[in-house]
Amino acid sequence: MDLQFDPLNQRYPSIRYPLYARGGMVNCSSPQASAAGLEALRKGGNAMDAAVAAAAALTVVKPTSNGLGSDAFALIWSEKEQKLFGLNSSGRAPMLATIEAVLASGKAKGGKMPRDGWIPVTVPGAPKAWSEVVRRFGRLTLAEDLAPAVRYARDGYPCPANLSAMWKDSFRVYEPYADDPAFAAWFETFAPSGRTPRVGEMVVLADHADTLEEIGATDAESFYSGELAKRIDAESRRFGGYLRYEDMAAHRADWVEPISVNYRGYDVCEIPPNGQGIVCLMALNILKEFAFTDRDGLQTVHRQLEAMKMAFADAFRYVTDAAQMEIDHHDLLQPSYGAMRAAEMTDRAKVWTHRLPPKSGTVYLATADGEGNMVSFIQSNYNGFGSGIVIPGTGIALQNRGADFSLDPAAANCLKPGKRSYHTIIPGFLMKDGKPVGPFGVMGAYMQPQGHVQVVMNAVDFHLDPQQCLNAPRWQWLRDGRVILEPGFGEPLAAQLRAAGHDVTLEPNYNLFGRGQMIVRLDNGVLCGGTEPRCDSNIACF
Repeated sequence: MDLQFDPLNQRYPSIRYPLYARGGMVNCSSPQASAAGLEALRKGGNAMDAAVAAAAALTVVKPTSNGLGSDAFALIWSEKEQKLFGLNSSGRAPMLATIEAVLASGKAKGGKMPRDGWIPVTVPGAPKAWSEVVRRFGRLTLAEDLAPAVRYARDGYPCPANLSAMWKDSFRVYEPYADDPAFAAWFETFAPSGRTPRVGEMVVLADHADTLEEIGATDAESFYSGELAKRIDAESRRFGGYLRYEDMAAHRADWVEPISVNYRGYDVCEIPPNGQGIVCLMALNILKEFAFTDRDGLQTVHRQLEAMKMAFADAFRYVTDAAQMEIDHHDLLQPSYGAMRAAEMTDRAKVWTHRLPPKSGTVYLATADGEGNMVSFIQSNYNGFGSGIVIPGTGIALQNRGADFSLDPAAANCLKPGKRSYHTIIPGFLMKDGKPVGPFGVMGAYMQPQGHVQVVMNAVDFHLDPQQCLNAPRWQWLRDGRVILEPGFGEPLAAQLRAAGHDVTLEPNYNLFGRGQMIVRLDNGVLCGGTEPRCDSNIACF
């Protein structure tokens, strides 16, 4: 007889220590994905192959967070070239997607972009990202890197507790569309028996396996200019979507120069806009004006929150597709601008608005190999399974990244054909004196830059190891002005923050505070890694 236990009823805090390895390390929010990355390393691949193998596997074993219709970003340290490379493979709005078209559709409730259905669908970027990473840096073929993901999808894998709960939540989101033909393929693919997988049940995604094989065999060309692209076009036309074959064929993944801020001797690196990594950097640019000693004290958390609010105020005003920003994003990172913002801070909570700087200037994974290469990689469907749109017979769940576009023509992030939206997913990377320290990231929509700030400060200011950087309780500022704290902070701090003017509550739902990974390379080349304690995370290493 099976033992009677509920894996979601976590009554006691667990203790995790950082793990050490020399040959290679893969940190993911799924043990199967970590194993896929390790398999690539064992085959003779490098950290870049491991990242692609893990990313592809995550589309199978974490479909509630990402999929074949995701976007992706990466920061890649090449030991051979002694350089940090940035990759932006976020998709653009279809050329038929205009503000006028969306408003005429009748689906823009309250004058906002809809979250579900075909309208918020933008071009998926993840498969192109995999292809680009392998083409430029990999040692294995794309098909070899995708082989573990194909195997998981075709042979199945047991559904873990965290995934089962998230899948059930997604079912509730799409349940109102159960009789809508546009959403039929989601139910056929992800709830074929009328419900979502229970804990421990085997999950098989045969169509997903076939599509992964086709992506691998064609170096992703079928997805963008072949049979898969044609099938996406046909479904979009069938249900009045804007996405077309021409949009898919035009997609490119762009190699970009990372942006950074020096925080107490460490260069914190992020992808430039349209990503929101600049929010983390703006906040750190303010916080470096202060000294911190008590990680969980009132002054520390208050200043962190105020700096984040300032940074978001600027980001929501200015950040969008870099080609269409009204100011140079580097202006937002000037040391003088950070100092000016810091000087505005008091011991009371405020509602901050944007400033004009002076002129002059949601799965995350980390990999490393024994040669010194390191990768910070993130991909996401945005809201759960994304738009709820699945291409029949393919397993391709399309993202809803376009939901972040504004329908106000005067807004920086207004919808335009061919434009990239403000993007929440961000990989992070630490450098010191031109040398890599390691990749880090925290997934979770607008929690991400807030998680980055907390992880960086945990490491640099409070000298926590990578695992403790992730174990430590987190706070989050919400866009409606509220602040939520994990219970680990305690009610006394919450009360102090309320007295300082913050609208604070303790929040027991750990899923709201993001999920992260971190690897650092020690001076002797040994890798030290931490993994997220709030989900099914795992480190595979040797």
